[in-house]
Order: sequence, then structure tokens, then C-alpha cells
Amino acid sequence: MPSYAKFMKDVLSKKRRLRDHETVALTEECSAILQKKLPPKLKDPRSFTIPCVIDTQIFGKALCDLGASINLMPISVFKKVGMGDVIKLTSVRLQLADRSIIHPWGILEDVLVKVDKFIFPAYFIVCDIEEDAEVPIILGRPFLAIGRVLIDVEKGQLTMRVNGEEVTFSIFSSMKFPNEKCYAISSTRAILNDSTMNVLTNDPLTAALTTLNEFDEEEILK
Repeated sequence: MPSYAKFMKDVLSKKRRLRDHETVALTEECSAILQKKLPPKLKDPRSFTIPCVIDTQIFGKALCDLGASINLMPISVFKKVGMGDVIKLTSVRLQLADRSIIHPWGILEDVLVKVDKFIFPAYFIVCDIEEDAEVPIILGRPFLAIGRVLIDVEKGQLTMRVNGEEVTFSIFSSMKFPNEKCYAISSTRAILNDSTMNVLTNDPLTAALTTLNEFDEEEILK
């Protein structure tokens, strides 16, 4: 039994009395806690993603997954990239995280992936899976090895190094790209014109002359 545990047991069972000045031998773990030598606990910095470009398609977030042994791309993304003539059939089977087995649609080889100022050759396994709107593709260990990627989890930084040059991405201030959906409002023109004119001038004659082209000639005659 460790001396500290035996000491506490004797004190609690009243077999031993505490003195004013007594030396107690503590274990290494207790000493570290009392001396506050333990590092502070940190929150989850989230997954590491980087922006990249394949052909003419811009991906704001590509997941950098150290747990994946392949680079993965859904069929929907493959069709957007437009490389249908170079895909190869494969008999490879993939085991997903939930232990299920899927058969890939094919392998896309010699794909040029642009990350910032670097261009990397890569291959992608194309699967018939649902596309994630936020993170459409997965970059696995093969791609990260090509870019000699260093990940600092504490700082939330991912660094790619090529031929003495490097680029650092921060997940706390990651680049944001607009999604493919476009929302338009076309019923505020009249309100906007009225509000703008009220701000620009308080003279009714000036306002009427300025907005004269907004009305039909017949409406003016009336």
C-alpha cells in the first residue's frame, strides 16, 4: 500500500494523530496535482478542413482525415468535376466506420488538386454515397503524406510543406465559401426607392423630378 494511502487510512481510523509538522511522502500523481504541473484541459478544436480546387470546382472545405486510407469522392461530386472518361472500374471493397461494406463505383486517377499555391497529384475512390453539403470530399493519409502535412491540434493549425515552401491553414479562421443556393428578393424595389429618396432629399419637387423615369407617360398625364 502506498505510504500516502496508508497515512490517510490511519488518520481516518484514528490510529494515528496528526502533528503540527510532519512529512508525508506523496505519490508522483498527487505531487503533480498539488504542484499544478498538469497541462490544462482544452476543448475539441473540430475537424481539420482545407479549401481546394479540382478542375474548375472549388471546394471550401475538404476533410483532412488521418483515419482514412483513401481519398473519397461521391458520385455527385465526380459528375461536377467532369472526368467521366478517365475513371477505372475496380473490385475493391470498402469497410466504413460502421463496419458496413460498400463497392466503389470506380477509381479516378491522376487528379490534380490545387491547395493554395501548391498542386498535388492524387487519386480518388468514387462511391455511390450521399454528398455532404459542407464537406463534399475526404482527403486521406496518402494525400496528407504527399503534402508533408503537420497538424498542431492545440493551435488548430494545419501546415503543408513542398520544396522548402509552406502554407498554414487555421481552422479557427477558415475560409468561407458561399454555397450553391441563391436567394433573391424582388419585391423591395419600390420600398428601397422611397426610402433612399427620403434620405437623399426632403424637397418634394426634387424627389418627383428624380423619380420621373419610374413612371409611365400615361400615369404622369393622369
